[in-house]
Amino acid sequence: MLIVKKFGGTSVGDKERIFNVARRCIEDYKKGNDVVVVLSAMGKMTDELIAQAKDINPNPSKREMDMLFTTGEQTSVALMAMAMDYLGVPAVSLNAFQVAMHSTNKYGNARLKRIDTERIHHELDQRKIVLVTGFQGIDHYNNYTTLGRGGSDTTAVALAAALRADACEIYTDVEGVYTADPRKVKDARKLKEITYNEMLELATLGAGVLHNRCVELAKKHGVQIVVRSSLNTAEGTIVKSATSTEEKVAVGVAGDKDAARIAVLGVKNEPGVAFKLFNLLARNNINVDIILQSVGRDGTKDISFTVTEDMAQETVDVIRNNFARSKYKDIDVQTKVAKVSIVGAGMVSHPGVAAKMFQALYEDGINIRMISTSEIRVTVLVNEEDMEKAMNAAHRAFQLEAE
Repeated sequence: MLIVKKFGGTSVGDKERIFNVARRCIEDYKKGNDVVVVLSAMGKMTDELIAQAKDINPNPSKREMDMLFTTGEQTSVALMAMAMDYLGVPAVSLNAFQVAMHSTNKYGNARLKRIDTERIHHELDQRKIVLVTGFQGIDHYNNYTTLGRGGSDTTAVALAAALRADACEIYTDVEGVYTADPRKVKDARKLKEITYNEMLELATLGAGVLHNRCVELAKKHGVQIVVRSSLNTAEGTIVKSATSTEEKVAVGVAGDKDAARIAVLGVKNEPGVAFKLFNLLARNNINVDIILQSVGRDGTKDISFTVTEDMAQETVDVIRNNFARSKYKDIDVQTKVAKVSIVGAGMVSHPGVAAKMFQALYEDGINIRMISTSEIRVTVLVNEEDMEKAMNAAHRAFQLEAE
């Protein structure tokens, strides 16, 4: 078997944890498996690199920041190779250039285009454990790039696809995917399995176990992922195309405080105004989520939508500077809001899911400010202070217990 394993920064945060990961990988290696390991930067190293950069230059170029960031993962794989060598097992560390991992040239948020596998196969043929830097690639001109949030997860899935691996294991500081964040919902339970579509929704809506780009890539290439804990040997959660949980109405609840509500008030009620507004935002790379339009009595309408909190001010500036002032009266911004979502493939065949969620929130005195739905998701916007209360109410209403 060829196994790809990915370990996050907390898993390799110090000497003890590095050796713990080394022994876990060696265990599979000694069973006769080929093992490829993807590592993130150690602990808080990325934050330390950012602080060092800002101390030198408050406004460093994105290209140089990516060059700096790649040293974090290179440190992790080099130290891990040393640990494995100390334990008597041959290992080799490779960075994105040595593999090579070709990407687009968008610094800070590049996308992998293809991976050359010849070097990795050569090292595996020498019966070495291959350690690969996560989170990074190289562009057409051999400049280092980084892959953005969840980049190491994406690296692992991309490698598993390119190598046609038999298994792809993502190790984190939790034991798998839960019906909700256990820190916010005390009755949350670990799921045995979940579909790509359900995991993609949960990842997009705030569940931090896997990043949505990683899940999207796994779905595209049919890479089955197992999410497991690096701290114990408990069975994890399998992410795959179809599961026995699809008959369930819902499998998980997610909450996300990284949201802001923008309301463009008194918009002229005429054809094309909404198109012009959202086309303007799209051209400025502003992602919009929940959208609500209401028509007023004076022949105008209010258009409300959500963006990530860090994009709120930029969104307002783009509208004020580029959208004809005669087309609207005012802009209202509210940042103390949160999104709460219920997700499940079974929703498509079960009527009344939204009503059941709304009833649960009503009974707990939670006001709903906006609503968005899809075939497998219902999302509501609530006041930020009500997020955890709303998550617990929805979790109870759908009795989200893993089998």
